[in-house]
Amino acid sequence: MGKQAERSESTRAGLVAAARALFAERGYAAVGTPEVVERAGSSRGALYHQFKDKRDLFRAVYEQIQQEIVEAVAETLAAERAGDPLAALQAGLRTFLASCVEPERVRIMLVDAPAVLGWQDWRALDEKYGLGLVISGLQAGMDAGVLRRDLSTRPVALMVLSALGEAALFIANAADPDAARAETEPAVLALLDGLRV
Repeated sequence: MGKQAERSESTRAGLVAAARALFAERGYAAVGTPEVVERAGSSRGALYHQFKDKRDLFRAVYEQIQQEIVEAVAETLAAERAGDPLAALQAGLRTFLASCVEPERVRIMLVDAPAVLGWQDWRALDEKYGLGLVISGLQAGMDAGVLRRDLSTRPVALMVLSALGEAALFIANAADPDAARAETEPAVLALLDGLRV
């Protein structure tokens, strides 16, 4: 990577980090781009060179968080997969649900993202980042003979992903997110139990 590309990447990373902190503190609507630029120690020109607008910047923040969650879930799946593929899938789902009680992620991913990105874009990004992992986990269980093979993997994965999305919203909107997670987790895991051979 050349020096110009490195500077550009560094500027982008600084803007995303500043925006992420501000969006987490006060929410998308209460944050202006001048404030992001100031916190990042950057310029308005640099912001608009990297991003079309504030929504585009928010999308970059959202995708960064999605990538972090996907990495955490993938690590969980990889660590567990050597043993029982169903246990690995369950552990991956627990890892995801645990991320739904973190205030920064809740505000950005579950409170602001559906409104800022719009329902269709939000769901499309959810599929982009989460669907592959769910399909992989389900397929491993099917290949190992512990999950039903008579069902098509993609529709089942979409249903599991949708259930996780609803569980995440339930947790995010609860007065006590930790209690909501404890209440929701068995219900989500019960869906997987229904897929056992």
